[in-house]
Amino acid sequence: MDERRYWVYIMTSGSLSTMYIGVTNDLGRRVFEHRLGKGSEFVRKYRVTRLVYAEEYENPTDAIAREKQLKGWKRIRKNELVRAANPDWHNLMPSE
Repeated sequence: MDERRYWVYIMTSGSLSTMYIGVTNDLGRRVFEHRLGKGSEFVRKYRVTRLVYAEEYENPTDAIAREKQLKGWKRIRKNELVRAANPDWHNLMPSE
């Protein structure tokens, strides 16, 4: 039985001015890659390294659909989503 998990996540720059939405099957690895500047030119360019939001899914199709939905939202609505789950926009996966 496949017990993979899929994640839709939101990362921001240190100043919270830039936001990135992605989907992955390994959240820890993906955040680590972003912090190394790998896997996304956008993330590297804008130094988007702070994980502020994540949703878990059992089905990759559902995760991809949610990613597309969030990407279609205006910034204010994305901010409200993050704020509802993480009011202070803490980094959910601090660097060691």
